[in-house]
Amino acid sequence: MSRNILITGSSHGIGAGCAVAFARDEHANIGICGCASPEGAENVSKQCEAYGVKTKIFMGNVGDHGFCKEIMEDFIGTFGKIDVLINNAGGALKIPGGPKGEFKDMPMEYWDSQIALNLNSAAYLSRYAVADMIEKKTEGRIVNISSVHGQVTWVHRRMLPYSAGKGGLNMFTKALGVEVAKYGIRVNAVAPGLIFTKLVERYSKEDLVSFSHKIPVGRGGTIEEIVPMIQFLSDIEKTRFIVGQVICVDGGQSCDGSIESMNFPIYNE
Repeated sequence: MSRNILITGSSHGIGAGCAVAFARDEHANIGICGCASPEGAENVSKQCEAYGVKTKIFMGNVGDHGFCKEIMEDFIGTFGKIDVLINNAGGALKIPGGPKGEFKDMPMEYWDSQIALNLNSAAYLSRYAVADMIEKKTEGRIVNISSVHGQVTWVHRRMLPYSAGKGGLNMFTKALGVEVAKYGIRVNAVAPGLIFTKLVERYSKEDLVSFSHKIPVGRGGTIEEIVPMIQFLSDIEKTRFIVGQVICVDGGQSCDGSIESMNFPIYNE
């Protein structure tokens, strides 16, 4: 029987790559959740359905609890249950409010929006996913997509709320993983480094080359290098003894303390 997989932030980038990979490799039914690109979501849906699977698109803000509850109820009502939840939605911008983008100038509404997107969304959806998995005795899997910046901040990008949100997501992964392990549910996380998606196209080629040379492997990663780890952590047989782990897939980026001094431009300046 096909598994049912809900992936947030899946109208583009890593989430889209995951959706197509799960449809191709295990013929899973896919819930595609995004907020910025209906066209992208439709495109991902068509790519998945080309493999003979069912899809459903959910468009809205996963930082809103009410929307997350509606998504999960609709998803479970459509497919019968949830087998895998991939909390991929997230993102960071420079702190607004002052010329230097410092915390002291930050509007608190921005803090709320960043924590809602990068931490709360995962908690909201996991709450309802776990309840369904326990009720139906589903050996479910939850994979949270964190970031190297949940472990190492990056002062030049002035994205303190993002780092705080992803750091919280890491601890949420550990705590929830321990709590639900007795039910056969596994919760783990992947922490990507610089990954070449459309989001990095706003950087100049020179800046990307300069930054890539400072990553231990000498380059940024690709979507194809992140997706297999997400698939691995979603596998039932391969993850029976893996609980609450945050696995970096970053070319060594999180291991190198010099990341703090990387003078890389803030992408929305």
